[in-house]
Amino acid sequence: MNESTLAQTSADPYVLSPDKIKEAPTTLKGRFKFLGPSFVLSASIVGSGELIATTTLGAQAGFVTFWVILVGCLVKVAVQLEFGKHTILTGETAMQAFNTLPGPSFGKAKWTVWTNLIVMMIKLLQVGGIVGGIAIILNMVAPGLSVTAFCFIIAIIVALMIFRGYYSHIEKVSLILIMLFTIFTFASLYFLKYTPYHITWENIWTGMQFDLPKTALAVAFGAFGITGVGGDEIIHYNYWCLEKGYAAYSGKNDGSEAWKKRAQGWIRVMQLDAVIALIVYTSVTAAFYLLGAAVLNSQGIVPQGFEMIETLSNMYTESLGPQAKSVFLFGAFITLFSTLFAALAAWTRQVSDIFGQIGWINFRDYKSRKLTIAILAWVIPFLWALLFVFIQLPVLMIITGGIVGSFLLFLVVFAAIYFRYKRLDPSFKPNLIYDLILWISIISIIGVGVLGIFKLFS
Repeated sequence: MNESTLAQTSADPYVLSPDKIKEAPTTLKGRFKFLGPSFVLSASIVGSGELIATTTLGAQAGFVTFWVILVGCLVKVAVQLEFGKHTILTGETAMQAFNTLPGPSFGKAKWTVWTNLIVMMIKLLQVGGIVGGIAIILNMVAPGLSVTAFCFIIAIIVALMIFRGYYSHIEKVSLILIMLFTIFTFASLYFLKYTPYHITWENIWTGMQFDLPKTALAVAFGAFGITGVGGDEIIHYNYWCLEKGYAAYSGKNDGSEAWKKRAQGWIRVMQLDAVIALIVYTSVTAAFYLLGAAVLNSQGIVPQGFEMIETLSNMYTESLGPQAKSVFLFGAFITLFSTLFAALAAWTRQVSDIFGQIGWINFRDYKSRKLTIAILAWVIPFLWALLFVFIQLPVLMIITGGIVGSFLLFLVVFAAIYFRYKRLDPSFKPNLIYDLILWISIISIIGVGVLGIFKLFS
């Protein structure tokens, strides 16, 4: 192996080589130093779902189903943990892992990989809707430029931020975006006290009684399906765990006690990382829901789609002055843009991985993979922008992508079950409580998914 190849191997986070092995930290403080995938995941999750859909649900149901939001965020994390554990123990990328699932192959790739490709093609609509939403917000602030122009400006900006593909850069930007939209969200809640819509502890307590009126049943199931980690994010978490180094630090499975100890240690780091993401996106989702319940439900209005942003910003303008609207719009922009940024970073990797499994590129080759990621970082956002410019129905586009995402959750659940019962190293067999939580997560996801499909075709 020449020096150039050695340098590539050392730089490639997807290669498990002995020189990368590192003992896992044993203290909580030490583990905090290796967090990172949670930042990218949280940046991806908190976006159109939270700002638009969750707030709408609060507007429809009021405080009474607040508990559904919290449960919806909490219960799905077990499937995410199963994916993260599989990543560390095998070093496989998401599509490599999907290519081991049972079922027919078409060419070099299994049906699972092709399904992911088809789903991603349809979900171009969803992220195109988010691009349109960001463009609408910018047009509110600067009406001199058209929404169409803003769409392509956004595409160029996000491409410039992603095309080099360095994980450390993605992680740092995600952390900054999380800090900004978290401050924005809780500031929005805080300043409600200066408006006629202030929230009391009694309101919140009302939403924690586990009541579920028949009139709120459909809203509650919708809330559960939208909130928290989705099928996309569970798959994308695989790439961020690999690029952070969890699998490489553990090393290849040689069956030794040393490897088992290292892998178990890095699984604990990953578990802490997932919990941090859970805390962030649950807190922000809950805050957006409360905004909708306090401001909109009390007025008996449910604005459609991006009208939500205008309605909420006007509420602050009435109470705090015209400058409040600009601040709110900036916060809404950051929240939506964080999804766009993290989504593009993940999409470039997942699509490259799919191409590798199909045989269109050599994903294992560092140079080939980096080139593909760089090209996709420009192609994908321009596709998003073009789709919005031609369709110009951002809410419908986002909902369409969300429905397709529900189908993807079934595939993710199938993979999680297969990883747990067919591919898990016996040394890492979890206890009964973990399996119980995993099955609660699985049954909940399947139940909501089936109901969603039934409602779609009924």
